[in-house]
Amino acid sequence: MQIGANGIRLEVEDHGSPAGEPLVLIMGLGMQLVAWHEDFVHSLVQRGFRVIRFDNRDIGLSQDFDHLGVPNVALEAMKHAVGLPVRSPYSLVDMANDTAALLDALGIPSAHVCGASMGGMVAQQLAVRHPQRVKSLTLMMTTSGARRLPGPSLRVRGALLSRPADPKSFDSIVAHYVQLYKLIGSPAYPSSDQWLWQRLSHSVRRSHRPRGVARQLVAIAADGDRTPLLGRIKAPTQVLHGTADPLVPVAGGRDLAARIAGARLDLVEGMGHDLPVALWPRFADAISAAASRA
Repeated sequence: MQIGANGIRLEVEDHGSPAGEPLVLIMGLGMQLVAWHEDFVHSLVQRGFRVIRFDNRDIGLSQDFDHLGVPNVALEAMKHAVGLPVRSPYSLVDMANDTAALLDALGIPSAHVCGASMGGMVAQQLAVRHPQRVKSLTLMMTTSGARRLPGPSLRVRGALLSRPADPKSFDSIVAHYVQLYKLIGSPAYPSSDQWLWQRLSHSVRRSHRPRGVARQLVAIAADGDRTPLLGRIKAPTQVLHGTADPLVPVAGGRDLAARIAGARLDLVEGMGHDLPVALWPRFADAISAAASRA
């Protein structure tokens, strides 16, 4: 369903009993709400949560921002690398405000929040700027954005900035994403090509917005170092990170847990930058553990 929030339209799905504990799932760069697999969502509903998943602005079926143009990602990446200000069409704070406004639209005073990757960055901003809305916080495979932390390898950076061999071919687009997710995925919990093709085909058929991905990528760079904000997070926080993450190295998870008061850290051996089926119970445990401390 489409919901008006923060002056824009967001595509939202609301799962479980209205009397359940509200849980908002915030997905990462360029990822749609369907990246939170429906079976994983169902497992959270079985634990008593009312699960809200949604497409971030500029992605999936939510409102696009094509009128703002496409940023020069390579130029902005160079500026970020040398510490110059990065210009973005919108900010991660805007996206955090989208989430707070979504709760308003649903009549939910506060919710448990789980953010993955970029979604974890948005969740950090939400917890800082709207602390009364966040009952608990689960931060998965994400980072503070501190420049002192290690970043992706050159190979992963190149893959992120690459394009499908034929950007007009459905099969070429899906094949491109399959190769990317094999590169950043979990070595100890590998997904089969068939599984990846099925999931990514579904996603691309639903929506494919490379221009929105470019704008979100620049918004991440523009948000910079959130370290000075982390001491303001008061919600019970669970940090979950894979030891084999090639996109957001594990140092990012350790750093977050050290800088958020009372945060607990769960390091998953052999996990990369994805959500393997075998780890869904562990992810649900992390979310439940944070919620139980609220």
